[in-house]
Amino acid sequence: MSMFAFVKEAGVKLWESLVGNEAQAAESLTAHVAKVGLGNPNIQVSVEGEKVIARGEVASQEEKEKILLALGNVAGVAEVEDHISVATPAPAARFVTVKKGDTLSAIAKAEYGNANAYPQIFEANKPMLSHPDKIYPGQVLRIP
Repeated sequence: MSMFAFVKEAGVKLWESLVGNEAQAAESLTAHVAKVGLGNPNIQVSVEGEKVIARGEVASQEEKEKILLALGNVAGVAEVEDHISVATPAPAARFVTVKKGDTLSAIAKAEYGNANAYPQIFEANKPMLSHPDKIYPGQVLRIP
């Protein structure tokens, strides 16, 4: 099990208030994972206050990381507790939190030493990212 922290105030707005609506929030989050293009993975989602708990099994480490990011980059979610196993284990990617003024080029320069490597970060975060210029402060991204 691992825990991932997110900026609670940042992200997609799926509901007015998370607290008190945990069962409905869990359903909304499961639908959100499918809606962003991750299909219908074999996961179960539960919500406890501002924490999301994800359980199940997926095919790859990349799929697991994208699911965790899709769950955490939602307004009102402060942390995601990971209980997802991977059928084909692989090394985990790094994660960065977008700061005000960041661009994918600036993140690529900081992480890889080359601003022109931004497409690698963009591709690693599809389908959650629809365009390289559409990132926001507080968003957490995968760095392969």
